[in-house]
Amino acid sequence: MPSMLVDTYRGAVYPWHCDHMGHMNVMWYVGKFDEATWTFFTLVGLTPTFLRESERGMAAVDQRIAYQRELHAGDVVIVRTGVLDVRDKSITFVHEMRNAETDEVAAVTRLVAVHLDTVHRRSAALPDAIKTRARELAVDFTLPWAA
Repeated sequence: MPSMLVDTYRGAVYPWHCDHMGHMNVMWYVGKFDEATWTFFTLVGLTPTFLRESERGMAAVDQRIAYQRELHAGDVVIVRTGVLDVRDKSITFVHEMRNAETDEVAAVTRLVAVHLDTVHRRSAALPDAIKTRARELAVDFTLPWAA
């Protein structure tokens, strides 16, 4: 099992990402995690082309976030991702957001995403090749709220 998370997002905190208290607002943490999610999906084969051509989609059905360090305008962030569980119709994964300069963990989120048939509007089995690729990104990760 790989011990390392894979890079899925790199970006910066802009002044308009910050709230009246001067730190990045929660909506932007979620947005950056969302961008990382689509990169992660592409890595496992859930590409935009695959989803469109096979009339499939992905939906987050459960998400939990732990905010651990504030981020401010000018900070550069890296999100890294790993798989926690793969089931017939879902993938559970973790994103870890770090301050690229200090390497401090700013936030961690765990998501459960379900594979959907967008025509019939119900869950659908993940293709075996996608499950295999997702399992290759499996990591042991201690979630902040599990301690």
